Amino acid sequence: MGIELNAAVAQKTKPAIEMQSNPHSVKTELITGDARTIDIASHLKLQPQKSVQFVLMHPPYHDIIKFSDSQDDLSNAKDVALFVKMFGQTIDNCRQVLDRGRYLGLVIGDKYSQGEWIPLGFCCMQEVLKRGFTLKSIIVKNFEETRGKHNQQELWRYRALVGVFYVFKHEYIMLFKKGVK
Repeated sequence: MGIELNAAVAQKTKPAIEMQSNPHSVKTELITGDARTIDIASHLKLQPQKSVQFVLMHPPYHDIIKFSDSQDDLSNAKDVALFVKMFGQTIDNCRQVLDRGRYLGLVIGDKYSQGEWIPLGFCCMQEVLKRGFTLKSIIVKNFEETRGKHNQQELWRYRALVGVFYVFKHEYIMLFKKGVK
């Protein structure tokens, strides 16, 4: 089950999912809606289970890329504090259907703004920990190239120097275990 706020992004994702091999006939459901408020339990009732064993979250990195004009979009939060609060609401909603002792994965990076490194990944980590999860692992994924850079490292380096921003070459993959609370 995937939840995506932006309907256009959800529509573009469907063909990519359908192209994947599915030797075990896993049913995939892509839901368009706000992961903070959508009634996940009602969607699960349509499945043979009432809970999940793993949640994977990959939120936007605050306002680095604007994904929509929606006020519900975390990429439109007016500041980091509101972004973190909205992210916490997403955790609260997903936590309800995650079995105790099971896992939540978070893929997130940091942010650089106005000459300041903002540890967005660790701000989000704290939100998860405040909700009864235990941190099991942090994997730092290093990368030199992304699709966004299209083999233009020197251009991006120049833009970073001129624009006084930092070109990140990492993101975190954090793994948490849900406690008994």
